[in-house]
Amino acid sequence: MKKTILLAAMATSIAATPALAQSAPGGLHVGALAGYEGIDVEAEDGSATANADSAVYGINAGYDIALGGAFVGVEGEISTSSGTTEFPSTFAGARDGLETDAQYYIGARAGFALTPGVTAYGKVGYTSLDTRAFTQAGSLAELEENAGGIRYGGGVQIGLPGPLEARVEYRRSEYDDLASADFGKTTTDQVVVGLGVRF
Repeated sequence: MKKTILLAAMATSIAATPALAQSAPGGLHVGALAGYEGIDVEAEDGSATANADSAVYGINAGYDIALGGAFVGVEGEISTSSGTTEFPSTFAGARDGLETDAQYYIGARAGFALTPGVTAYGKVGYTSLDTRAFTQAGSLAELEENAGGIRYGGGVQIGLPGPLEARVEYRRSEYDDLASADFGKTTTDQVVVGLGVRF
């Protein structure tokens, strides 16, 4: 009888171990990130497009609620980049250049454990972008504006020794209310890596 009870207890322990090992992380987390940004700008009338590449870097913080092998959470981020786009010389609009600066994001994310210490997640939320519209010839005053939009993406989060964790993430942001009437839809595509601490 004792042997049967012992074997049953061992079987229960073994069966429970994967579920425990693959539990998703929860709690407060803060971190820093850096990576690549590509920006694409369309003229309002569709007559021209422009794009540029730059680095992006920033800080983020959020809070996750663990739900066994899954989690839901909220996250905020402040980052900056220096992409500058210029329409071709044939563009007939008043302002033919756009420069990006600070970016702000707040949104939700949710994910699930793939293996012990490795979590996949998706995210979506509101983002805003500081921009400067200008003329290459300098004949018009610059227009500075904070444009609003939506950001969505996903990534993989990896637990490191101690409270540290790393992530690799892709996200796309779409803006369509820039100050200058010459600019239509503007998008940024970013691939970033991050290092954070979970409390």
